[in-house]
Amino acid sequence: MNTFLVTFLVFILFVAAMAVGVIFSNRKIKGSCGGLNNVDGLEGDCLLCSNKTCEKKKVVLSEAS
Repeated sequence: MNTFLVTFLVFILFVAAMAVGVIFSNRKIKGSCGGLNNVDGLEGDCLLCSNKTCEKKKVVLSEAS
């Protein structure tokens, strides 16, 4: 049981440290061009990505319109 508690405490400390890092960096958390952007019928925002896959998706979407 002690091992579990120590492991859980270390895990919580790492999560808290990452949260503090996000807060102090003053940047918004953003997604990638993958994931839900690849699902048909959902609109995605590929303006923040410099990935070529995103460029291909923009071309396909503009041709479909």
